[in-house]
Amino acid sequence: MSADDTQNKALREAESHMRSGAFDQALQALEPALASEPDLVDALYMRAVCQRYLKQTQAARETLDHLLRVAPEFGRGLQEDGHFFRDAGDMDRALASYRAAVRANPALHAAWSTQAQILAAQGRADEARMAQAQAEQIKALPPALQAAMNHLHENRLLKAENLCRSWLTKHPKDVAGMRLLAEIGSRLGVLEDAEFLLESAVTFEPDNADLRVDYIRILRKRQKFEKALEEAQALYDRDPKNPVFLSQLAIERMQTGDYERAVELFDAVLGHAPGDPATLTSRGHALKTWGRSEDAIASYEAACKQDPAHGDAWYGLANLKTYRFDAQARAAMLAEDARPGQNLQTRINLNFALGKAFEDEGDFAAAFEHYRTGNALKTRQTRYTTDQIEREFDAQKKYCTAELFTDAAPKGDPAPDPIFIVGLPRAGSTLLEQILASHSQVDGTLELPNIISISHSLRGRQRASDKTRYPRILSELDAETLDKLGRRYLEETAIHRKGAPLFTDKMPNNFRHIGLIKKILPNAKIIDARRHPMACCVSGFKQLFAEGQEFTYGLEEIGAYYRGYVELMDHWDAVIPGQILRVIHEDVVSDLEGQVRRILDYCGLEFEPGCVEFHKTKREVRTASSEQVRQPINTKGLEQWKAYDAWLDPLREALGPVLDDWRRDAKLDIAACS
Repeated sequence: MSADDTQNKALREAESHMRSGAFDQALQALEPALASEPDLVDALYMRAVCQRYLKQTQAARETLDHLLRVAPEFGRGLQEDGHFFRDAGDMDRALASYRAAVRANPALHAAWSTQAQILAAQGRADEARMAQAQAEQIKALPPALQAAMNHLHENRLLKAENLCRSWLTKHPKDVAGMRLLAEIGSRLGVLEDAEFLLESAVTFEPDNADLRVDYIRILRKRQKFEKALEEAQALYDRDPKNPVFLSQLAIERMQTGDYERAVELFDAVLGHAPGDPATLTSRGHALKTWGRSEDAIASYEAACKQDPAHGDAWYGLANLKTYRFDAQARAAMLAEDARPGQNLQTRINLNFALGKAFEDEGDFAAAFEHYRTGNALKTRQTRYTTDQIEREFDAQKKYCTAELFTDAAPKGDPAPDPIFIVGLPRAGSTLLEQILASHSQVDGTLELPNIISISHSLRGRQRASDKTRYPRILSELDAETLDKLGRRYLEETAIHRKGAPLFTDKMPNNFRHIGLIKKILPNAKIIDARRHPMACCVSGFKQLFAEGQEFTYGLEEIGAYYRGYVELMDHWDAVIPGQILRVIHEDVVSDLEGQVRRILDYCGLEFEPGCVEFHKTKREVRTASSEQVRQPINTKGLEQWKAYDAWLDPLREALGPVLDDWRRDAKLDIAACS
């Protein structure tokens, strides 16, 4: 019998004993599973439950501490932690654990209902009613959907999907089932299906506000910003004083670049809920992007003061890059990070912020340890593997051959409007975007996800069984289809433009889709923003990204990714020679005007002095480098990575020969690009 079989048998036997109240026997049944795998989450949870029922208080505490170290966001474990403190009479700690439990898994009826009882006993009637309403909402769900919801929030997505699909086969217009399946689809990346489900559900229950909020969120994920804004405005018009509707409209205003209105709406939310840390933090994000740094700092600091465990606000301060934490702030973050049962996402945010805090103090050993911890915690949320990305790179090389780009091959929309800035994050792409956006003929936008969205649509529904359908399908598309895809990109991105003939798209990961770009937009310009591999990779390792960029959370992974990026760019240079301009960040720093002229020549633009004085350009910047590109160029960031040199051997090994040969053809002849 395999180890997995032994574990499953022990868990089934223990569960059977627990159902009959034989907790002693259940504990005995669990021993083989825990002997073979001491960190087995389900076995530790069941052991803690048995020990609680058997009044083995100390043993239960030790088991729970072990469980929450192994799985700090395991909802049922946090719920059991709440039960432990409730039984001990510590209602404040019980309440904190129940709240953490429902954040991790909103399907936990007991955590909601017991939370409601504690809040009512404390005289907090409004909060108690809200918690009880959540409990009743879960209890009203059919058992199949309750089980699916639990599987969803414990990351068993395929089990959750199967249960939902089975239920909807019998009840095709059940809105709760459609909403749940849409959430599963969203997490699996099947966004088109999720949108269709929610759009259909809204037609069945047009007055269901929760459903409409879900619909808005999926529209935003699908980059349908105008439609999302329209839906959010409709909710707001229904009840302009509803804080949820106010906040939703503020977020959609941010997405469309209306930061002034977004801040007004966040202020209105704070009028209803003064000191709400989530709103203060979102307001800080809007102010930062808008260029109002001091106001952003004040908003973030207010959120931290209101709730020292609100990690997003601490990291918001760190992510300004120019903010320095004092000793009191460092102590507060360290205390929250060490708090038993602390939320996983909070710990991730805190450790990245602490890395920045100790780096500014010159304590690089402590800084690196916090960056390493933050990255290790973050990997628990990802499914990234180097093998997977290498297969993707290999598929691009195999199917995007020189024949695909000949003059006789079908092509898409001839518009020259986009300037794609590609490469790795933290390679200087925001600086290049700011330089170009300072030109009168160029609109700076942001990291637009539209090319990636088009690539996903080309993968089709059999993406698991036919993993190379994209990019293989590029050779099968006719000129009409390619033209339609090019126009789709231009239409979807129009909302971010302000009337200039050209615009930038600085999504770094688009280097993986240059074949697609040149097929659907053959006259688009492509700039490869490249930086010294050690500087680039260490900077990426120190950065907590809002989403994506999962390769950055390990030194070996980011080194392998950088190597794969250079090799794939070599391939693009071979199959579409002379069409990509490589710009080295270190060259821009050492010869700003020379590189600015080189970039503008490539883009067919006349020289304008404002491009050299880019830091004076007033515009929204939505990336981690927003404050840095509002300052004159300097050299202080070029060799910051050397402070961590003692810990970087895994990175060097992963980079391999690219470490010494990373520039490649950086002196590309501009005439050849024309």
